[in-house]
Amino acid sequence: MHSPNKINTTMTAISLPPNGVIRQSTPDFRNVRFGYDATDHQFIAEYKNGEWQNARIEPFGQLSLSPFTAGFHYGQTVFEGMKAYRLSEDAIQIFRPQKHVERLNKSLHRMCMPLIPEGLFMEALGTLLALDAKWVSPLPGQSLYIRPFVMASEARIGARASSEFLFMIVCSPMDKYYDKNLRVKVETQYVRAVSGGVGYVKCGGNYGGAFYPARLAQQQGFDQVLWTDGKHNKFIEESGTMNVMFVIDDRLVTPPLDGTILDGVTRDTVLTIARDLQIPVEERPISYKELLEQFAQGKKVEAFGVGTAASLTPIELIHIEDRDYFTYVSEDALLYRLRKELDAIRNGLAEDKHGWNYVIYDTQLTQLR
Repeated sequence: MHSPNKINTTMTAISLPPNGVIRQSTPDFRNVRFGYDATDHQFIAEYKNGEWQNARIEPFGQLSLSPFTAGFHYGQTVFEGMKAYRLSEDAIQIFRPQKHVERLNKSLHRMCMPLIPEGLFMEALGTLLALDAKWVSPLPGQSLYIRPFVMASEARIGARASSEFLFMIVCSPMDKYYDKNLRVKVETQYVRAVSGGVGYVKCGGNYGGAFYPARLAQQQGFDQVLWTDGKHNKFIEESGTMNVMFVIDDRLVTPPLDGTILDGVTRDTVLTIARDLQIPVEERPISYKELLEQFAQGKKVEAFGVGTAASLTPIELIHIEDRDYFTYVSEDALLYRLRKELDAIRNGLAEDKHGWNYVIYDTQLTQLR
């Protein structure tokens, strides 16, 4: 079995709150409000004069920013989404943080923003979670959602890249993101991304631009849209804000990373697990016309969204050209086998042979409190 990775939480460069200021709230895991309830602390670092500085952890609270702050006006905002899981009373683990900082830096590079040193990212993450470890729920199916983000903070109106930035990490406990199977509509009018753009970047604008088509679909009784490509409007790219996968002829099929879709960490994880299980995998273009052919022939088709918050979420209905088509979501569907394998690895119940889990143990959980 792969030895679990450990995060060093012995910080010298990150300032901590005085002992009397460290909060000790008692989370209510029976009434989790994901995205509303914050953990006790937040991490902040500032980029000025060409370097990251003033790295600190402080009680969760409001920011004071000028109305001229560049991030409010020009879209220089990038974020990540990660999760931590309770392994035992004296250990928690963060899932694939190095993959997340790698993707964060790809996004930052494309948005003309300074990169985050991996050492700073990992130590900030480990120290923050050591302080707020009690927020990692022991209840089945629950986790702690971690939101690292970077935004332009220079107080200046002017259409050019900012020279000052904030890097922050905040957290919120969560239960299931979706509590039902999804009904989605193939979107052929509005597009999410185009070749040469920022479709592969986890920036705020990609999400803001998706809200209107998603709302229209929801008003028609669907939960989300299946985005198609910006050139032909026929090749499927993502499902709402998730990567999408299909099972066709017993093969796991997903769109390729061609610059218009996000390099999802859960996507990469599921594909790796599938290959480990000797399941045939195809990363290739797939059009909604191909799906129509499969349905017309009466073939069994699985579809599911894949993401950090959503994990693996079944899609039970796909609306194509004014008709509804039902997918295969029975208990023996492949997606449930993949989800079971993924959950076992993330919760420390299966071999972590790829070294994905980064564990913080009890000695580290207590030394900063």
